[in-house]
Amino acid sequence: MGENSIKGIMDTTMEKLRAIVDADTIIGTPIVTGNITMIPVSKVAFGMATGGSDFAAKTGNNTMFGGGGGAGVSIVPISFIVVSGDNVKMLPINNDYTAVDKAIALAPELFEKVKKLFSKEKSDTEQL
Repeated sequence: MGENSIKGIMDTTMEKLRAIVDADTIIGTPIVTGNITMIPVSKVAFGMATGGSDFAAKTGNNTMFGGGGGAGVSIVPISFIVVSGDNVKMLPINNDYTAVDKAIALAPELFEKVKKLFSKEKSDTEQL
């Protein structure tokens, strides 16, 4: 089989995929509005297929190569990381997320509430 032909198809397909998908596609360019910064987060999935075969030529001892390749990319925005001063939140775009996703999104807010609760209890016991 034509090693160079398959390699050429694969190299071209991968080159095109690299042009589409990079780190800036997953964690997007920050959007700054006043004192609020929003960073888009996307889920990226891709697939690729390449194949080929050698065919005997009808005349002479030559072989002919036939092949092809293709790829598909899916880019789905899933959330925004919102930074406002010292406050950081992850805001999901839709409601189709799991309990783990909800816990991760609410973790900073929950941490602040627990911190305030313990500092309030400490100040109450110091007054006694």
